[in-house]
Amino acid sequence: MAEQDEFAGLAEPLRPEILAHCYRMLGSAADAEDAVQETFLRGWRAYARFEGRSSFRVWLHQIATNACLRAVEQRGRRALPSGIGAPDDTWRDQPLVVAPHVRWIQPLPVDPAEVIGLRQHVRLAFVAALQHLPARQRAVLILRDVAGLRAEEVAAALDTTTIAVNSALRRARAQLSRVAPAADELGEPDDPGRLALLDRYVAAFQHSDLGILTSVLRADVTLEMPPHATWFAGRDAVAGFFGAYMFSEPGRFEVVGVPAGRPTANGQPTLGFYLAGPDGGHEAHALQVLDLAADGVAGVHVFFEPQMFEVFGLPARR
Repeated sequence: MAEQDEFAGLAEPLRPEILAHCYRMLGSAADAEDAVQETFLRGWRAYARFEGRSSFRVWLHQIATNACLRAVEQRGRRALPSGIGAPDDTWRDQPLVVAPHVRWIQPLPVDPAEVIGLRQHVRLAFVAALQHLPARQRAVLILRDVAGLRAEEVAAALDTTTIAVNSALRRARAQLSRVAPAADELGEPDDPGRLALLDRYVAAFQHSDLGILTSVLRADVTLEMPPHATWFAGRDAVAGFFGAYMFSEPGRFEVVGVPAGRPTANGQPTLGFYLAGPDGGHEAHALQVLDLAADGVAGVHVFFEPQMFEVFGLPARR
């Protein structure tokens, strides 16, 4: 019992960090939770043999990484629509192609108390970019550049050499620089300028005002809506799609922001969209997670997961 209590006392404070690590590896909050459970179980069973040759934190990251590598081997990688094909040229008369066979990236609820340390490295764009890397390269980059492990510690975790680790890290960094946005481009979502942009974005949907929406979208804005493989790039395409399908009936949608103090998706601005029902009420429909840059909305990620509204402090019905 003493060993169990000692392990729990060391492991529990690290749970948010290990969960975020597994999420970066796997791209799914549910899969990450499973990997954390496996990590803690394996760690608890092996704790009596922990010799302290590395720190407990490093040791737990090593166990978590291998749990994630097994999960990737069994289930494959996750993606966003932009990771599997080119955008549609136009929204007009284009069917939204559903791709049920794809394992989609899912949002991670991030507590406001933890968001400062996690935000830059759990953003959807960053996590999606990581999924382009082979699993072991992904592990090397996350362990070295995010978790801050030394090359020899990563080599021990992956049963390889420091030379191999350094080589994999160079390749991973080069690949990530090609597909990931600049780390500071999205900035902090509580910046007053970004909050004003968010207010205008919400107002556009509340009033079905295409002019307001167009004014807050960047020229290179993207719109992704898994499980639809169809996605759009460019202000005209995104505004046109929303105008045709969401602004055609004013009052059809109600938009609610996540309450203060509640988790947000990946530490980013998160909105709940409610669809009007026949009785006059509004039912939970989809979550929108925004990439909010200083000069406008850079990306809109729509997740049709009303079951997640409760996690973000949003009611199922309004």
